Amino acid sequence: MASMTSAININVDKKIKDEATTILKGLGLNMSTFINMALMQVIKRNGVPFEVVNPTPSKEMLDALKEVNEMINNPEKYPRYNNREDLKKALLSDDLL
Repeated sequence: MASMTSAININVDKKIKDEATTILKGLGLNMSTFINMALMQVIKRNGVPFEVVNPTPSKEMLDALKEVNEMINNPEKYPRYNNREDLKKALLSDDLL
């Protein structure tokens, strides 16, 4: 009887392969089993089984990153607290801003 399997040869970054292999081993899977599972999902979903996008940060995220950079670059402008009680008092006071 002829073999029902076919080999796939792919090139993968060694670090990515090693990390994925470790994770899959912890799940009781090997790379071949995982790739077969992934390909079955491509067939069942008639497409890629996960979202493939170029994530674009939202305006809120960009604003937050700008604020964090401002705080990092100008720490003297922002209060520091030694304990949570001091922080709590400052948050509850009207003098914070």
